[in-house]
Amino acid sequence: MTQSGSFRSGTAGWVYAPWRGSFFPTGLVQKKELAFAAGKLGTIEINATFRGPQKPESFARWASETPPDFVFSVKGPQLITHIRRLKNCRQDLANFFASGPLALGDRLGPFVWQLPPNLAYDPDSMAGFLAQLPHALDAYLALAGEADTGKAPPFVDAKGVTKIRHAIEMRHPSFQTPEVDELLSRYNVARVISDTVADPRRSLTADFAYCRLQGPARPDATGYDPEDIAALASTMKPWLAAGHDVFAYFVHEDKLHAPANAMALAAALGKAPPGP
Repeated sequence: MTQSGSFRSGTAGWVYAPWRGSFFPTGLVQKKELAFAAGKLGTIEINATFRGPQKPESFARWASETPPDFVFSVKGPQLITHIRRLKNCRQDLANFFASGPLALGDRLGPFVWQLPPNLAYDPDSMAGFLAQLPHALDAYLALAGEADTGKAPPFVDAKGVTKIRHAIEMRHPSFQTPEVDELLSRYNVARVISDTVADPRRSLTADFAYCRLQGPARPDATGYDPEDIAALASTMKPWLAAGHDVFAYFVHEDKLHAPANAMALAAALGKAPPGP
């Protein structure tokens, strides 16, 4: 019998001033906002890693402020996706993996790589990048061991880490082909599902699903309504039943309601947040 997959929904980031007094209770001090959010959501995407390296102490502190079974996804650095554009980036990958994500321990979820909208599909550079992404812990540690130690000693304490997973968000239309799906499947890398009018594709290319929900995929939509949430739940139920873990992040421009949408989707699937 196939074991049902796990489900987690959440937001991209947690520091957002308009949530104070709406999602966050009035008067909640900022240093307690992550703990509050983690008690209501199942996962949060760390975006600070996109802009620059974070310290192991920061990852460890974030992990300590969340309940058991909560996980973070970690966004790959723009140096690799937007500046190197996936080419000649092995040293940068090593430096990133050695910079401290392992300090999340059992709160470490997938890594997500967001490509720039103007980066078109190139089979060689794409395959070369995917081939370098570590999936086994020993491969991760081996690559992290290649880090430039002139900046900081590599952080290679993997206590609590059980899975290394990757998802990739491709925003140029040239990636919308079966050939790309086949390549991603070969490396067990999840195609990010965006749920937009421009990109309604919902291909599963890995043993988990990774959604960055920016729709809904209706030309007249300004946000997610209850019918949209119900439709998403209906789409995800078969994935979960087939044993796929599902990560769903609401990153729509209507960010004010992202936490409520994440909680509504979890409720529609009968999934409770981890809680304290």
